[in-house]
Amino acid sequence: MMSGSGQEKRPVWRDTLAFFYKFIRHPHEIGSLIPSSEALATAMTSCLIGTNVTKVAELGAGTGVITRHIMRQPQLEAALIFEKDTEMRTSLCQQYSKAVCEEDATQLTRIMQREGLQHLDAVISGLPFAMFTTELRERILDEVDAALVVDGLFITFQYSLQMKAMLTERFDMDSIRLVLWNFPPAFVYCCRKRS
Repeated sequence: MMSGSGQEKRPVWRDTLAFFYKFIRHPHEIGSLIPSSEALATAMTSCLIGTNVTKVAELGAGTGVITRHIMRQPQLEAALIFEKDTEMRTSLCQQYSKAVCEEDATQLTRIMQREGLQHLDAVISGLPFAMFTTELRERILDEVDAALVVDGLFITFQYSLQMKAMLTERFDMDSIRLVLWNFPPAFVYCCRKRS
């Protein structure tokens, strides 16, 4: 079983300040002014309750608010963490030394092959799909679909229902939940790979 050792608890204010600074410098790469709330992280990982998820990837991990919840899963055996921002990714690598930290979510299946993973049980995404081109969205969703085992979970949040049509074309939709206790409020999509 994967251990959560090597984690250091960072002050919330430090993550918030770092995230805000990144947003000001790169508004087209960072999806929000501040990191995801604990309420959103709880809603995202609640989709995992009662499942036998052992191999997980997180796309767009940011400062690691959702990562902390993922890494607490008792049955976790393998975790891949993707974050484009170098400083945030370095911090995540230091906190979660047993996870594999990478930059580019479009390389998900290639990284899996390198790590000897045939499939993932869940992919959890904080990527700001609304800011991506249609081509990039499709490319990432192709990677997610190829990575997941049949009936595997794809969990993502967005700040609108814009992605609903694209997601329902590819996945079975278990639920869509609005989390008000987040800035801005977010929709959590819990999807499942079709057989």
